[in-house]
Parts: sequence; structure tokens; C-alpha cells
Amino acid sequence: MVAAQEKVMGRFAFGKNWQSYLERVNDARIEKAVQSLRDMLAVETLKGKRFLDIGCGSGLFSLAAQRLGAEVTSFDYDLDSVEATSSMKNVHAPDAKNWTVQQGDVLDDDFVQGLGEFDVVYSWGVLHHTGQMWPAIEKAIARVAPGGKFFIALYNDQGGNSRRWKVIKKLYVHSPSWLKMVVVWAVILYFELRYALVRLLRFKNPFPDWKKDEQEQLRGMSMWHDYVDWVGGYPFEVAKPDEVFSFCKTRRLELEKLITVVNSHGCNEYVFSRKNI
Repeated sequence: MVAAQEKVMGRFAFGKNWQSYLERVNDARIEKAVQSLRDMLAVETLKGKRFLDIGCGSGLFSLAAQRLGAEVTSFDYDLDSVEATSSMKNVHAPDAKNWTVQQGDVLDDDFVQGLGEFDVVYSWGVLHHTGQMWPAIEKAIARVAPGGKFFIALYNDQGGNSRRWKVIKKLYVHSPSWLKMVVVWAVILYFELRYALVRLLRFKNPFPDWKKDEQEQLRGMSMWHDYVDWVGGYPFEVAKPDEVFSFCKTRRLELEKLITVVNSHGCNEYVFSRKNI
């Protein structure tokens, strides 16, 4: 059924992947997400702050913001993601009165304008999947209050490699379930064999240790679900850091922090601030 829906919609079923991930959420993963927000936003607390999670996915980072004291609004285009975030809230913050979860589209002007402004607007690895990345970024920026912060992650533009990945992702979305697994495992083998060779050349154990890798991940995510999300993530757009700088600067945002993947695949992370006007 999921494969059939993806074929019709031309979109990856992000929510189904996140619902599967919920089974792996534990205190250690939650704490990593909390620490990730602390580090990137350069804060110890978000008490008294309004936090908007655009494309909330599993709800892990909405939960992290709530744990830091923020008043959280979470929304996602994908109803399965909305359900995943609602489940996250019900299990890990059942009595939270400062956290609302809803379905919505960042490209819907009436919806996003109705949300108001926020001290932190957060959207990690989401806006490049809307099919209209730059309009989506602009609408997200409009939700940042004076003095607020804009924390996003966008796929790095690798030129020809990015165009090839787009073909793979489109193939995945339009494939039957059995072929999806073939594509995912082919990508896993490609990367893990490369990593194994590097480890071998460094005289280390060449075999992967996903449990250890997950423990070392800064965001508390899952290796398997990250692979599925990466292979299937379509629509797919990319951006170079200087394009993002220029776009945000003309909208009166100043760069506070940047973490890049340099020339590799994956997401560049940006934290911008809007000065008080």
C-alpha cells in the first residue's frame, strides 16, 4: 500500500519510516537530541521561547525543545508523520500543555501565517523535500520573530553527484516494495564497503558497528532509518552554502553557525538570527 501511494504521489513515505523509528527512541537518543539543540542554538534553556518545528517527522526534536522548556508547535505535511509526532508526545510528554501537533503545509500561506511568529524556527532536512525549496525557505523565514533564530539543514549541492542521487531517489519512489529494498541495500553495501576499506587501510576492524555509530551520532538518529530516508527522500533539491547565505542575507538574517559536509553528500546545517528591528 505504501509503495502504491508513493507511486501516485511521487513522494517518499517519510511518515511510515518515522513511525518505524519510534520503536528505537529511548532516553539516550532523546538526550542527544536535546544536547544537539543546546549546541547549535548556543542555549542552555528555551524556557519562555516559542519553537516551531516545520516538518516534525518523528517528533524527536519537538520533544527535545519541549524538554528545554519551549512552547512547541509541530506540523508536517505527511499525516503519518503527524501521527508519529503525536505518538512521541503521548509516550514521552503525555502531560505537556505547551506542545501542539497538527497537519499543515509550509507552502500554504494561510496556514503558516496563521501560526504567528516564533523565537526559534526549526526545519532539519525538510524544506528540500517540498518540491519548492526556495519558496518554502522564504515562508519559513517569515515565521522568525525579531530577535529569533532560524535553524535549518539542507542537502549539499554536489553537482553531478546530486543529479545522480535524484535519479536514484525517483527510481525508489516509483518502484514496488521488493525493488525498494534492493535499492536501499545496494546503497548500504556501496557506502559500508567504502567505509570498511578506509577502516582497513587505517588498520582498524573493517566490519561496521551500527550500534556504536548510532551512539556516536550527535542527533540521536538511527542508521537504518537514516539510510532509508536518504535513499527514498524525494522530491529532492540541493543548495550550496553561498546560495543559502545570499538568500537569507537579503531577508535580514545573519549567519550565526554553520556545519558543512564540505564536498560530500548529506546536509549542511545553518543557524541564522534576525536582529531586533
